[in-house]
Order: sequence, then structure tokens, then C-alpha cells
Amino acid sequence: MVPTMTGNEPAPPGPTPRTPREEVRRRLLDAATQVFAERGYADSRLADIARAAGFTKGAVYSNFASKQELFGAILSERADAELATVMTGIGDDPGGAAARAAGVVAQRITGDTERGQLGLEFAARAARDEQTQAILTPLRRAQRAAAARSIGALAEQGGTRLTADPDTAALILHCLTNGLSMEHLADPEEVGADRVEQALATVLTALTAVPAAPAAPADD
Repeated sequence: MVPTMTGNEPAPPGPTPRTPREEVRRRLLDAATQVFAERGYADSRLADIARAAGFTKGAVYSNFASKQELFGAILSERADAELATVMTGIGDDPGGAAARAAGVVAQRITGDTERGQLGLEFAARAARDEQTQAILTPLRRAQRAAAARSIGALAEQGGTRLTADPDTAALILHCLTNGLSMEHLADPEEVGADRVEQALATVLTALTAVPAAPAAPADD
């Protein structure tokens, strides 16, 4: 017997709304950051990251080709955030651009030690693993290129010129920040935020201390 419809029955459930791709990626990155920080790169599994984000392992592979690529995306995102913060600081205070930039980067180095730990672990792994190196090499190149643009803008805003070409200046700063991060992790009491900021400010000032040449007078 076919049941009689009264018109008061609830409508059948519709399809479950699909999570937007950007939200999936964001949740995966947040979960991966936490899992990597707690367990380290080698002991972190994609299945655990997917579970922590509330997805299946397939969601990871639909956004990232490998664990190496996921790890590289985390490092890249944090580097981009740091660069954006530094550039905002330069715009807010062009007269003290070098000091402001040094302060921002020092706080990132000492306040985000997870990034330093992850970066060191990934770099060490890249030295032994070609697949990891294939992810890290273009990332580091992109970071140095961004740093070259940043220090060029810093010099321009401060009315100075660089004492080295932008690529060399960027390499110096890139190596300095990585080294300071390592030293802070090894000895946070001695190499604290103030010491890191002083080291960065000293080098930034040396790289941007030469006044820019005055503009040539216009022809009458």
C-alpha cells in the first residue's frame, strides 16, 4: 500500500554543500602546520594531516602533489606574510625604514620559532633528497628575489642607494636571517629579539647607508 502524503512531511535532504576549494586548502595548511610542528617532517603522515583538517587523504592530493609540496607551501606562505608586513612598515615610516624592517623581521624570527624549526628541517632534508630539493630550490630563489625587491624599496623610501647590487644584498640578508633563526633556536637567552634586531639593523644600515645621488638639473 502506498503511504498517503499529508503535505506536512519535511522535504528530503538536499546534497551536502561542497566546501570551497580555498577553504579546503586553508584548513589543510593550518592542520599541516600544527602536525609538522608537533611531530617533525619525517614523522608526519598525510593521513593524519587530512584527519586533523576534517578531510580524507584524497583532499590532500587534490591540492598538493606530495608531502614535500605541502611543506613547501607552508614555508612560502609564512615568508610571504613576513614580506608583506615589512613592506607595510616601510610605507608607514619611510624615514626609519631600516630600523622598522629590522624590528619586524626580528619579531618574526623570535616569535615564530615553528617556522625556523620547519625551515631548518626541510633544508637539511633537501641536502639528502632530490625531491625535497626540487621544492626548496625555487622557493628559496623566489624568497631572495622578493628580498631584493624589498631592500630596493627600502633604500628608495629612505633616500639612499644600495652599497651592493640588489641580488647580493638580498643573499646577504637571506643568509643572515636564516643564521639568526638558527642561533635563536640554539640559544634563545643570548640571542633574543633585541640582539637579533640589532644585528639586522646593523647590516641593513650598512647596505643602505649611502645617500642617493641628487637628480641632474633639468636643461633650460
